[in-house]
Amino acid sequence: MKNFKRIAISLWIVILAAAPAFAGQTAQGAGLFTWLFIGFCGLIVICQVIPAVIMGFGMIKGAISHNHHPHHH
Repeated sequence: MKNFKRIAISLWIVILAAAPAFAGQTAQGAGLFTWLFIGFCGLIVICQVIPAVIMGFGMIKGAISHNHHPHHH
């Protein structure tokens, strides 16, 4: 009987934790705002990735074309 009680409590915890996710599926008109939010987040990610890629290529180019001869004065 203790195992049944533990399983029942665990099941209720999972159901209560997942309730907001199920509620979001039935909301009317949330689709447009959801896609706008996801698109905005994607735009932020792309705006951060582009400079990072450019800097990464610059670092690789600098490392490859680095002159390994000692500099004499």
